[in-house]
Amino acid sequence: MLKTRFTELVGCSVPIQQAGMSSLANPRLAAAVANAGGLGMISVYGDYGGPPENIAKMLDSTRERTSGVFGANFLNISVRQTLIPESIRAAAEHARVVEFFWCDPDAKLIEIVHSAGALACWQVGSRDEAVAAVDAGSDFIIAQGIEAGGHVRGTIGVLALLDQVLNAVNVPVLAGGGIGGGRALAAVLAAGADGARVGTRFLAAPEAETHPDYLKALINAEAQDTVYTEAYSTNWPNAPHRVLQSSIDAALKLEEGEIVATKCDSWNGEPSHPRRFDACVIHNSAVGNISALPHWAGESVSGVKKVQTAAEIIDELAGDAEALLRRWG
Repeated sequence: MLKTRFTELVGCSVPIQQAGMSSLANPRLAAAVANAGGLGMISVYGDYGGPPENIAKMLDSTRERTSGVFGANFLNISVRQTLIPESIRAAAEHARVVEFFWCDPDAKLIEIVHSAGALACWQVGSRDEAVAAVDAGSDFIIAQGIEAGGHVRGTIGVLALLDQVLNAVNVPVLAGGGIGGGRALAAVLAAGADGARVGTRFLAAPEAETHPDYLKALINAEAQDTVYTEAYSTNWPNAPHRVLQSSIDAALKLEEGEIVATKCDSWNGEPSHPRRFDACVIHNSAVGNISALPHWAGESVSGVKKVQTAAEIIDELAGDAEALLRRWG
């Protein structure tokens, strides 16, 4: 088995962390990843999470499905100030890991996590941010390269970033961005990473509840069909991301401000109505012009060839990587 400092620290059996993907990173998917030996993640703050009682309920629901390891993902809390300390504490009391992304490393937030007995990690996009995260008390970090899908903190390739970060910090480091197959996983492990953060591949797991039209687009796409852009920024400006070019092309055919779809994947069950170039996720509850919603996808989309369970994805990634490392070794 692929044992690393990350697996020893967190308590999982394979060095794979499932990415936080808003409402698609749900208790069902996280539990399936955890049952397969990885670190499952639930997005708990934003549309799918919210108040502390909802976070506790989601994480308890996850624990009912698995005896494995899972964590809670907090995204962009710098613009969502309501109940932050209470929400973080609720997550730390019910999950092994609490992860932060798209906000400056903050020792006070990590102190809350540690005081409740959980591990803290930060997803970063630069050497300086990695150092700041470790100085703030992060137990491990994720170095995200520009190849990643969804919102992208990194501005250079994952291997170049990994080289910079590994030379600057002494905690376990996971590589994120463009990792969708065993060869890529083996490559980052061989380069010194303690594991990988995988997102796009897990969109094709039935447990993610991805909309079938979105899933079909992912299966038909290749790395060159993705684009690094700020197109879907009407409700979240100055936040670069990677999507399929086809979704931008479809949105450009609509009128400015036009409602694209209706979906009901929020924590309180209330429907939302994303407009043209709004940032949102395409849950299977969505009804409308699905092709014009943001089709988040990393360059690893080439590895999405069919629907596979989370367990099958992990087995394939870990098995192929282990075989390659033995051959290279």
